[in-house]
Amino acid sequence: MGNLIPIVEFANLLTKHHPQFSATVLIITMPQRPLINTYAQSLASTSPTNIRFLLLPTVDPPAPDHYQSSVGFLSLLIQKHTTNIRDALLQLAPTESTDSTRHSVRLAALFVDMFSTTIIDVAAELAIPCYLFFASPASFLGFMLHLTRVDSAESLNSEEEFPVPSFKNPLPRCVLPNFVMKGNDGFSWIQQHARRYRETKGIVVNTFPELEPHAVQSLSCDSNLPPVYPIGPTLDLNGSAQWNPNPAQFKLIMEWLDQQPLASVVLLCFGSLGSLKATQVEQIAIGLERAGVRFLWALRESPKAQLEDPTEFENLENVLPDRFLERTAGIGLVSGWVPQAKVLGHKAIGGFVSHCGWNSILESLWYGVPIATWPLYAEQQMNAFEMVRELGLAVGFRLDYRTGGDLVWAEEVERGIRFLMNGADGIRSKVKEMSEKCRVALMENGSSYAKLVSLIQELTS
Repeated sequence: MGNLIPIVEFANLLTKHHPQFSATVLIITMPQRPLINTYAQSLASTSPTNIRFLLLPTVDPPAPDHYQSSVGFLSLLIQKHTTNIRDALLQLAPTESTDSTRHSVRLAALFVDMFSTTIIDVAAELAIPCYLFFASPASFLGFMLHLTRVDSAESLNSEEEFPVPSFKNPLPRCVLPNFVMKGNDGFSWIQQHARRYRETKGIVVNTFPELEPHAVQSLSCDSNLPPVYPIGPTLDLNGSAQWNPNPAQFKLIMEWLDQQPLASVVLLCFGSLGSLKATQVEQIAIGLERAGVRFLWALRESPKAQLEDPTEFENLENVLPDRFLERTAGIGLVSGWVPQAKVLGHKAIGGFVSHCGWNSILESLWYGVPIATWPLYAEQQMNAFEMVRELGLAVGFRLDYRTGGDLVWAEEVERGIRFLMNGADGIRSKVKEMSEKCRVALMENGSSYAKLVSLIQELTS
Protein backbone atom coordinates (compact mmCIF):
# COMPACT_ATOMS: atom_id res chain seq x y z
CA MET A 1 0.00 0.00 0.00
CA GLY A 2 2.86 2.37 0.79
CA ASN A 3 4.08 2.25 -2.81
CA LEU A 4 0.74 1.72 -4.54
CA ILE A 5 -1.16 4.74 -3.18
CA PRO A 6 1.41 7.42 -4.16
CA ILE A 7 1.89 5.96 -7.66
CA VAL A 8 -1.89 6.07 -8.18
CA GLU A 9 -1.86 9.71 -7.10
CA PHE A 10 1.04 10.35 -9.46
CA ALA A 11 -1.06 8.86 -12.30
CA ASN A 12 -3.87 11.22 -11.27
CA LEU A 13 -1.44 14.14 -11.37
CA LEU A 14 -0.21 13.28 -14.87
CA THR A 15 -3.65 12.78 -16.39
CA LYS A 16 -5.12 15.91 -14.83
CA HIS A 17 -2.21 18.06 -15.98
CA HIS A 18 -2.14 16.66 -19.51
CA PRO A 19 -5.59 15.40 -20.60
CA GLN A 20 -4.12 13.54 -23.60
CA PHE A 21 -2.56 11.09 -21.16
CA SER A 22 -4.33 8.03 -19.90
CA ALA A 23 -2.84 5.71 -17.29
CA THR A 24 -3.08 2.02 -16.51
CA VAL A 25 -1.95 0.89 -13.06
CA LEU A 26 -0.81 -2.74 -12.91
CA ILE A 27 -1.58 -4.17 -9.48
CA ILE A 28 -0.10 -7.28 -7.90
CA THR A 29 -2.53 -8.94 -5.51
CA MET A 30 -2.13 -11.66 -2.89
CA PRO A 31 -4.83 -13.64 -1.10
CA GLN A 32 -3.17 -12.76 2.22
CA ARG A 33 -3.57 -9.02 1.53
CA PRO A 34 -7.28 -8.48 0.70
CA LEU A 35 -6.96 -4.76 1.42
CA ILE A 36 -5.19 -4.29 -1.93
CA ASN A 37 -8.21 -5.73 -3.76
CA THR A 38 -10.61 -3.56 -1.76
CA TYR A 39 -8.56 -0.47 -2.60
CA ALA A 40 -8.33 -1.31 -6.32
CA GLN A 41 -12.05 -2.08 -6.62
CA SER A 42 -12.95 1.21 -4.96
CA LEU A 43 -10.67 3.18 -7.26
CA ALA A 44 -12.03 1.45 -10.34
CA SER A 45 -15.49 2.82 -9.54
CA THR A 46 -14.45 6.33 -8.46
CA SER A 47 -11.40 7.29 -10.54
CA PRO A 48 -11.54 9.37 -13.75
CA THR A 49 -12.22 7.44 -16.95
CA ASN A 50 -8.68 8.03 -18.21
CA ILE A 51 -7.22 5.94 -15.37
CA ARG A 52 -7.83 2.24 -15.19
CA PHE A 53 -6.61 -0.51 -12.88
CA LEU A 54 -5.51 -3.91 -14.03
CA LEU A 55 -5.17 -6.66 -11.44
CA LEU A 56 -2.47 -9.05 -12.60
CA PRO A 57 -3.19 -12.80 -12.36
CA THR A 58 -2.04 -14.25 -9.05
CA VAL A 59 1.13 -16.33 -8.83
CA ASP A 60 2.41 -18.69 -6.19
CA PRO A 61 4.53 -16.75 -3.66
CA PRO A 62 8.27 -17.43 -3.58
CA ALA A 63 9.26 -20.48 -1.55
CA PRO A 64 10.51 -19.50 1.95
CA ASP A 65 13.89 -21.14 1.31
CA HIS A 66 14.47 -18.78 -1.65
CA TYR A 67 14.62 -15.52 0.33
CA GLN A 68 15.78 -14.25 3.72
CA SER A 69 14.27 -10.76 3.89
CA SER A 70 11.12 -8.83 2.99
CA VAL A 71 13.04 -7.21 0.13
CA GLY A 72 14.00 -10.64 -1.17
CA PHE A 73 10.39 -11.81 -1.00
CA LEU A 74 9.05 -8.75 -2.86
CA SER A 75 11.77 -8.89 -5.50
CA LEU A 76 11.17 -12.57 -6.25
CA LEU A 77 7.40 -12.08 -6.27
CA ILE A 78 7.73 -9.35 -8.91
CA GLN A 79 10.10 -11.54 -10.94
CA LYS A 80 7.38 -14.20 -11.02
CA HIS A 81 5.06 -11.64 -12.62
CA THR A 82 7.38 -10.86 -15.55
CA THR A 83 5.27 -12.74 -18.10
CA ASN A 84 2.03 -11.25 -16.74
CA ILE A 85 3.46 -7.75 -17.02
CA ARG A 86 4.83 -8.35 -20.54
CA ASP A 87 1.39 -9.58 -21.66
CA ALA A 88 -0.32 -6.56 -20.09
CA LEU A 89 2.09 -4.16 -21.81
CA LEU A 90 1.57 -5.84 -25.18
CA GLN A 91 -2.15 -5.22 -24.79
CA LEU A 92 -1.38 -1.52 -24.23
CA ALA A 93 1.15 -1.23 -27.06
CA PRO A 94 0.61 1.09 -30.07
CA THR A 95 -2.14 0.03 -32.47
CA GLU A 96 -2.27 0.75 -36.17
CA SER A 97 -5.65 1.80 -37.57
CA THR A 98 -6.86 2.76 -41.02
CA ASP A 99 -10.00 4.30 -39.54
CA SER A 100 -9.56 8.06 -39.80
CA THR A 101 -11.75 8.58 -36.73
CA ARG A 102 -9.28 6.74 -34.52
CA HIS A 103 -5.77 7.63 -33.49
CA SER A 104 -3.04 5.17 -32.66
CA VAL A 105 -2.16 5.09 -28.98
CA ARG A 106 1.48 5.56 -28.06
CA LEU A 107 2.74 3.96 -24.86
CA ALA A 108 4.71 6.94 -23.58
CA ALA A 109 6.41 5.32 -20.58
CA LEU A 110 6.44 2.55 -18.03
CA PHE A 111 7.00 3.55 -14.41
CA VAL A 112 8.35 0.86 -12.08
CA ASP A 113 8.71 1.08 -8.32
CA MET A 114 11.83 0.57 -6.21
CA PHE A 115 11.60 -3.25 -6.10
CA SER A 116 10.48 -3.80 -9.71
CA THR A 117 13.77 -3.33 -11.56
CA THR A 118 13.56 -6.73 -13.28
CA ILE A 119 10.72 -5.18 -15.31
CA ILE A 120 13.24 -2.74 -16.85
CA ASP A 121 14.23 -5.67 -19.10
CA VAL A 122 10.63 -6.10 -20.27
CA ALA A 123 10.42 -2.39 -21.13
CA ALA A 124 13.69 -2.62 -23.07
CA GLU A 125 12.45 -5.69 -24.97
CA LEU A 126 9.28 -3.82 -25.98
CA ALA A 127 11.12 -0.52 -26.64
CA ILE A 128 9.13 1.35 -23.99
CA PRO A 129 10.86 4.22 -22.12
CA CYS A 130 11.24 3.15 -18.49
CA TYR A 131 11.26 5.42 -15.43
CA LEU A 132 11.55 4.77 -11.70
CA PHE A 133 8.83 6.00 -9.34
CA PHE A 134 10.43 6.22 -5.88
CA ALA A 135 7.82 6.45 -3.10
CA SER A 136 10.34 6.94 -0.27
CA PRO A 137 12.37 10.09 0.50
CA ALA A 138 15.26 11.36 -1.58
CA SER A 139 17.53 10.71 1.39
CA PHE A 140 16.76 6.98 1.22
CA LEU A 141 17.24 6.94 -2.56
CA GLY A 142 20.69 8.41 -1.94
CA PHE A 143 21.35 5.73 0.70
CA MET A 144 20.41 2.92 -1.70
CA LEU A 145 22.66 4.35 -4.40
CA HIS A 146 25.49 4.71 -1.87
CA LEU A 147 25.22 1.02 -0.95
CA THR A 148 26.36 0.11 -4.47
CA ARG A 149 29.77 1.43 -3.40
CA VAL A 150 29.85 -0.54 -0.13
CA ASP A 151 31.73 -3.86 -0.22
CA SER A 152 29.48 -6.00 1.95
CA ALA A 153 26.87 -6.09 4.70
CA GLU A 154 29.70 -6.98 7.12
CA SER A 155 31.15 -3.48 6.69
CA LEU A 156 27.83 -1.99 7.84
CA ASN A 157 28.10 -4.00 11.05
CA SER A 158 31.69 -3.00 11.72
CA GLU A 159 31.25 0.77 12.09
CA GLU A 160 29.16 2.89 14.45
CA GLU A 161 28.49 5.69 11.95
CA PHE A 162 28.32 5.92 8.17
CA PRO A 163 28.74 9.05 6.05
CA VAL A 164 26.17 9.01 3.21
CA PRO A 165 26.06 11.87 0.67
CA SER A 166 22.29 12.32 0.91
CA PHE A 167 22.49 13.00 4.67
CA LYS A 168 24.24 15.99 6.24
CA ASN A 169 25.08 13.99 9.35
CA PRO A 170 26.67 10.52 9.52
CA LEU A 171 24.06 7.78 9.96
CA PRO A 172 24.29 5.86 13.24
CA ARG A 173 24.28 2.11 12.72
CA CYS A 174 21.16 1.85 14.92
CA VAL A 175 19.00 3.58 12.27
CA LEU A 176 20.04 1.42 9.33
CA PRO A 177 17.26 -0.86 8.01
CA ASN A 178 17.28 -4.46 9.25
CA PHE A 179 17.11 -5.75 5.70
CA VAL A 180 20.58 -4.43 4.74
CA MET A 181 22.40 -5.69 7.82
CA LYS A 182 24.52 -8.83 7.98
CA GLY A 183 22.59 -12.07 8.13
CA ASN A 184 20.11 -11.89 5.24
CA ASP A 185 19.92 -11.31 1.50
CA GLY A 186 18.51 -7.77 1.72
CA PHE A 187 21.87 -6.06 1.19
CA SER A 188 22.55 -7.81 -2.13
CA TRP A 189 18.97 -7.20 -3.34
CA ILE A 190 19.17 -3.48 -2.51
CA GLN A 191 22.50 -3.22 -4.32
CA GLN A 192 21.04 -4.99 -7.35
CA HIS A 193 17.99 -2.70 -7.51
CA ALA A 194 20.00 0.49 -6.95
CA ARG A 195 22.47 -0.35 -9.73
CA ARG A 196 19.59 -0.76 -12.15
CA TYR A 197 18.09 2.63 -11.23
CA ARG A 198 20.83 4.14 -13.39
CA GLU A 199 19.44 2.33 -16.44
CA THR A 200 16.15 4.23 -16.37
CA LYS A 201 15.41 7.41 -18.32
CA GLY A 202 14.51 9.31 -15.15
CA ILE A 203 13.66 8.99 -11.47
CA VAL A 204 10.45 10.47 -10.07
CA VAL A 205 10.64 11.00 -6.29
CA ASN A 206 7.73 11.73 -3.96
CA THR A 207 9.39 14.71 -2.28
CA PHE A 208 10.22 18.36 -2.97
CA PRO A 209 13.43 20.40 -2.64
CA GLU A 210 12.12 22.67 0.12
CA LEU A 211 11.65 19.61 2.35
CA GLU A 212 14.85 17.73 1.52
CA PRO A 213 17.23 20.37 0.15
CA HIS A 214 20.45 18.53 0.97
CA ALA A 215 19.27 15.13 -0.28
CA VAL A 216 17.86 16.50 -3.54
CA GLN A 217 21.03 18.52 -4.18
CA SER A 218 23.23 15.49 -3.52
CA LEU A 219 21.35 13.50 -6.18
CA SER A 220 21.79 16.29 -8.72
CA CYS A 221 25.56 16.08 -8.16
CA ASP A 222 25.66 12.43 -9.26
CA SER A 223 26.66 12.68 -12.91
CA ASN A 224 25.92 9.00 -13.56
CA LEU A 225 22.30 9.30 -12.45
CA PRO A 226 19.44 9.94 -14.91
CA PRO A 227 17.37 13.12 -14.40
CA VAL A 228 15.63 13.28 -11.00
CA TYR A 229 12.10 14.73 -10.81
CA PRO A 230 11.00 15.62 -7.24
CA ILE A 231 7.28 16.16 -7.88
CA GLY A 232 5.79 15.64 -4.40
CA PRO A 233 3.99 15.56 -2.23
CA THR A 234 1.65 13.19 -4.07
CA LEU A 235 -1.03 12.50 -1.48
CA ASP A 236 -4.36 10.76 -1.26
CA LEU A 237 -6.04 13.22 1.10
CA ASN A 238 -9.30 11.28 1.08
CA GLY A 239 -7.28 8.34 2.27
CA SER A 240 -8.78 5.07 3.37
CA ALA A 241 -12.01 6.85 4.33
CA GLN A 242 -13.24 6.37 0.74
CA TRP A 243 -12.52 2.64 0.49
CA ASN A 244 -12.63 1.46 4.10
CA PRO A 245 -15.21 -1.31 4.58
CA ASN A 246 -16.35 0.11 7.95
CA PRO A 247 -18.23 3.39 7.40
CA ALA A 248 -19.85 3.18 10.84
CA GLN A 249 -16.43 3.32 12.51
CA PHE A 250 -15.44 6.30 10.34
CA LYS A 251 -18.60 8.14 11.41
CA LEU A 252 -17.94 7.36 15.08
CA ILE A 253 -14.36 8.63 14.91
CA MET A 254 -15.17 11.87 13.12
CA GLU A 255 -18.12 12.64 15.40
CA TRP A 256 -15.91 12.06 18.46
CA LEU A 257 -13.26 14.40 17.04
CA ASP A 258 -15.90 17.06 16.38
CA GLN A 259 -16.53 17.20 20.14
CA GLN A 260 -12.88 17.79 21.09
CA PRO A 261 -11.18 21.19 21.57
CA LEU A 262 -8.88 22.66 18.93
CA ALA A 263 -5.48 20.87 18.59
CA SER A 264 -6.07 18.90 21.80
CA VAL A 265 -5.90 15.28 20.55
CA VAL A 266 -2.81 13.17 19.92
CA LEU A 267 -3.20 10.53 17.20
CA LEU A 268 -1.30 7.26 17.63
CA CYS A 269 -1.20 5.28 14.38
CA PHE A 270 1.46 2.86 13.12
CA GLY A 271 0.61 2.37 9.45
CA SER A 272 -1.02 -0.28 7.29
CA LEU A 273 1.39 -2.97 8.50
CA GLY A 274 1.94 -1.59 12.00
CA SER A 275 1.21 -3.62 15.12
CA LEU A 276 2.79 -3.94 18.56
CA LYS A 277 3.21 -6.75 21.05
CA ALA A 278 0.93 -6.90 24.08
CA THR A 279 3.72 -5.86 26.48
CA GLN A 280 4.32 -2.68 24.48
CA VAL A 281 0.60 -1.96 24.20
CA GLU A 282 0.35 -2.06 27.99
CA GLN A 283 3.20 0.44 28.42
CA ILE A 284 1.63 2.84 25.90
CA ALA A 285 -1.70 2.64 27.71
CA ILE A 286 -0.11 3.40 31.09
CA GLY A 287 1.90 6.29 29.64
CA LEU A 288 -1.13 7.75 27.85
CA GLU A 289 -3.21 7.65 30.99
CA ARG A 290 -0.48 9.34 33.02
CA ALA A 291 0.04 12.03 30.37
CA GLY A 292 -3.63 12.98 30.74
CA VAL A 293 -4.01 14.25 27.15
CA ARG A 294 -6.86 13.50 24.77
CA PHE A 295 -5.98 10.69 22.39
CA LEU A 296 -7.15 8.67 19.40
CA TRP A 297 -5.29 5.35 19.25
CA ALA A 298 -5.32 3.02 16.24
CA LEU A 299 -4.61 -0.33 17.89
CA ARG A 300 -4.37 -3.57 15.92
CA GLU A 301 -3.31 -7.13 16.57
CA SER A 302 -0.20 -8.67 15.02
CA PRO A 303 -0.80 -10.79 11.90
CA LYS A 304 -1.94 -14.34 12.63
CA ALA A 305 0.04 -15.79 9.70
CA GLN A 306 3.06 -14.89 7.58
CA LEU A 307 2.40 -12.28 4.85
CA GLU A 308 -0.97 -11.27 6.33
CA ASP A 309 -1.95 -7.76 7.44
CA PRO A 310 -2.57 -6.83 11.09
CA THR A 311 -6.13 -7.51 12.21
CA GLU A 312 -8.72 -5.98 14.53
CA PHE A 313 -8.69 -7.13 18.15
CA GLU A 314 -11.81 -9.14 18.94
CA ASN A 315 -11.85 -7.62 22.43
CA LEU A 316 -9.71 -4.57 23.25
CA GLU A 317 -10.17 -5.11 26.98
CA ASN A 318 -8.11 -8.30 26.71
CA VAL A 319 -4.99 -6.43 25.64
CA LEU A 320 -5.37 -3.14 27.58
CA PRO A 321 -4.83 -2.67 31.33
CA ASP A 322 -7.79 -3.51 33.55
CA ARG A 323 -10.56 -0.85 33.25
CA PHE A 324 -8.35 1.37 31.04
CA LEU A 325 -11.20 2.05 28.61
CA GLU A 326 -13.51 2.90 31.49
CA ARG A 327 -11.06 5.31 33.13
CA THR A 328 -10.16 7.11 29.87
CA ALA A 329 -13.66 7.18 28.38
CA GLY A 330 -13.89 10.97 28.79
CA ILE A 331 -10.65 11.82 26.96
CA GLY A 332 -9.71 8.94 24.68
CA LEU A 333 -10.91 6.69 21.89
CA VAL A 334 -9.29 3.36 20.96
CA SER A 335 -10.09 2.07 17.48
CA GLY A 336 -8.81 -0.78 15.35
CA TRP A 337 -8.90 1.20 12.10
CA VAL A 338 -8.45 4.94 11.68
CA PRO A 339 -8.90 7.01 8.47
CA GLN A 340 -5.48 8.60 8.99
CA ALA A 341 -5.48 11.25 6.26
CA LYS A 342 -8.94 12.53 7.21
CA VAL A 343 -8.07 12.48 10.92
CA LEU A 344 -4.84 14.44 10.44
CA GLY A 345 -6.84 17.12 8.64
CA HIS A 346 -9.26 17.51 11.57
CA LYS A 347 -8.88 20.66 13.65
CA ALA A 348 -8.89 18.66 16.90
CA ILE A 349 -5.59 16.89 16.11
CA GLY A 350 -2.57 18.52 17.72
CA GLY A 351 0.09 15.80 17.47
CA PHE A 352 0.87 12.50 15.79
CA VAL A 353 2.80 9.52 17.20
CA SER A 354 3.83 7.90 13.91
CA HIS A 355 5.76 4.92 12.55
CA CYS A 356 7.34 7.40 10.12
CA GLY A 357 6.29 5.81 6.87
CA TRP A 358 6.97 8.42 4.20
CA ASN A 359 3.33 8.82 3.18
CA SER A 360 2.36 9.43 6.82
CA ILE A 361 5.12 12.02 7.20
CA LEU A 362 3.96 13.88 4.09
CA GLU A 363 0.33 13.82 5.26
CA SER A 364 1.27 15.23 8.67
CA LEU A 365 3.38 17.97 7.10
CA TRP A 366 0.59 18.86 4.67
CA TYR A 367 -1.76 19.45 7.60
CA GLY A 368 0.87 21.04 9.84
CA VAL A 369 0.68 18.35 12.55
CA PRO A 370 3.96 17.70 14.41
CA ILE A 371 5.18 14.11 14.72
CA ALA A 372 6.73 12.14 17.55
CA THR A 373 8.77 9.41 15.87
CA TRP A 374 8.15 5.72 16.61
CA PRO A 375 9.60 3.79 13.62
CA LEU A 376 8.99 0.05 13.28
CA TYR A 377 10.50 -1.42 10.08
CA ALA A 378 11.78 -0.82 6.52
CA GLU A 379 13.49 2.59 6.17
CA GLN A 380 11.39 4.19 8.90
CA GLN A 381 14.30 4.55 11.35
CA MET A 382 16.17 6.56 8.71
CA ASN A 383 13.07 8.66 8.02
CA ALA A 384 12.84 9.38 11.76
CA PHE A 385 16.52 10.34 11.86
CA GLU A 386 16.05 12.72 8.94
CA MET A 387 12.96 14.35 10.44
CA VAL A 388 14.53 14.85 13.87
CA ARG A 389 18.28 15.33 13.34
CA GLU A 390 18.50 16.62 9.78
CA LEU A 391 15.37 18.75 9.43
CA GLY A 392 14.18 19.55 12.99
CA LEU A 393 10.59 18.75 11.97
CA ALA A 394 9.75 16.08 14.55
CA VAL A 395 10.07 15.15 18.21
CA GLY A 396 12.58 12.33 18.74
CA PHE A 397 10.40 9.92 20.69
CA ARG A 398 12.48 6.98 19.46
CA LEU A 399 14.73 6.83 16.40
CA ASP A 400 15.82 3.20 16.60
CA TYR A 401 12.77 1.28 17.83
CA ARG A 402 12.07 -1.95 15.94
CA THR A 403 9.10 -4.27 16.22
CA GLY A 404 9.93 -6.85 18.86
CA GLY A 405 12.89 -4.82 20.12
CA ASP A 406 13.38 -3.08 23.45
CA LEU A 407 10.30 -1.86 25.28
CA VAL A 408 9.47 1.82 25.35
CA TRP A 409 8.45 2.15 28.99
CA ALA A 410 5.41 4.06 30.23
CA GLU A 411 7.56 6.87 31.65
CA GLU A 412 9.08 7.55 28.23
CA VAL A 413 5.65 7.41 26.57
CA GLU A 414 4.27 9.90 29.10
CA ARG A 415 7.24 12.26 28.74
CA GLY A 416 7.24 12.14 24.92
CA ILE A 417 3.52 12.75 24.54
CA ARG A 418 3.52 15.59 27.08
CA PHE A 419 6.35 17.30 25.20
CA LEU A 420 4.73 16.73 21.79
CA MET A 421 1.43 18.26 22.90
CA ASN A 422 2.61 20.97 25.28
CA GLY A 423 6.31 21.72 24.80
CA ALA A 424 7.38 21.44 21.16
CA ASP A 425 6.58 25.03 20.14
CA GLY A 426 9.66 25.49 17.96
CA ILE A 427 9.03 22.26 16.06
CA ARG A 428 5.33 23.04 15.73
CA SER A 429 6.19 26.40 14.17
CA LYS A 430 8.61 24.81 11.66
CA VAL A 431 6.02 22.19 10.71
CA LYS A 432 3.44 24.93 10.04
CA GLU A 433 5.94 26.67 7.75
CA MET A 434 6.64 23.41 5.90
CA SER A 435 2.89 22.88 5.50
CA GLU A 436 2.71 26.10 3.51
CA LYS A 437 5.75 25.08 1.44
CA CYS A 438 4.03 21.77 0.57
CA ARG A 439 1.18 23.65 -1.02
CA VAL A 440 3.35 26.23 -2.78
CA ALA A 441 5.50 23.46 -4.35
CA LEU A 442 2.44 22.09 -6.16
CA MET A 443 1.14 25.45 -7.35
CA GLU A 444 1.88 26.85 -10.79
CA ASN A 445 5.56 27.88 -10.89
CA GLY A 446 6.21 25.93 -7.67
CA SER A 447 9.23 23.60 -7.58
CA SER A 448 7.25 20.35 -7.92
CA TYR A 449 4.95 21.83 -10.58
CA ALA A 450 7.98 22.86 -12.64
CA LYS A 451 9.50 19.37 -12.40
CA LEU A 452 6.20 17.79 -13.41
CA VAL A 453 6.03 20.06 -16.48
CA SER A 454 9.62 19.11 -17.33
CA LEU A 455 8.75 15.40 -17.05
CA ILE A 456 5.66 15.79 -19.22
CA GLN A 457 7.71 17.59 -21.87
CA GLU A 458 10.09 14.63 -21.86
CA LEU A 459 7.25 12.10 -22.11
CA THR A 460 5.56 13.91 -25.02
CA SER A 461 8.69 14.83 -26.97
